[in-house]
Amino acid sequence: MAGHAPASAMNSERTFRLAFWALVGLTILMRIWFAIRVRRAGERLLPDKAAIRREGWRIYAFRLFVFLLLIALIILLARNLNWRPKLSFPLPFWLRWAGVAWGLASLALWTWTHVALGTLWSPQLQLRTNHRLVTCGPYSQIRHPMYTAVVAWVTSLGLVIANWVPILFAASVVVIFVTRVPHEEQMMLERFGDEYREYMKRTGRFLPKW
Repeated sequence: MAGHAPASAMNSERTFRLAFWALVGLTILMRIWFAIRVRRAGERLLPDKAAIRREGWRIYAFRLFVFLLLIALIILLARNLNWRPKLSFPLPFWLRWAGVAWGLASLALWTWTHVALGTLWSPQLQLRTNHRLVTCGPYSQIRHPMYTAVVAWVTSLGLVIANWVPILFAASVVVIFVTRVPHEEQMMLERFGDEYREYMKRTGRFLPKW
């Protein structure tokens, strides 16, 4: 009987590892799909000089650094190097399964934000030529639901694999978003004026305004 416990634990760990890569893979496919839609509409995805100035060179450089770091960490996690167990922490299986559910819910919200924005979506601080203020879907209650979804999704990865790496990355993402949002909202105020001010009064920044 004693020999069955390690095998069971190994199988469970393999399951959570597959769940981790499923969440990562589905997210990558989702982002590629909507990026293709934006490009087919003739809109740009890369920032112009105005977008970088609006965000600030330091913030933009830090955001680029964190993105490249994420790619590197995903590759290292995939290789399962010896340092990975040192950054792990114990979690009960029910909490790790809750992480899987949280990740799927976060991905659903992330996808919903893309559907609501359509081709108006941009990863940069720039507006489209015929931009309009989107207040439908998740944007009816939250001004930046995509940021909420991203932080929740990254955090869920840490729960699924019970590892500090995604948790630390999520903390970095929070810093980026908190620093970025004032610049983004100033851009929206300059474009939409009182319409956006009224929108700010009835919505929360990252969570619904109860």
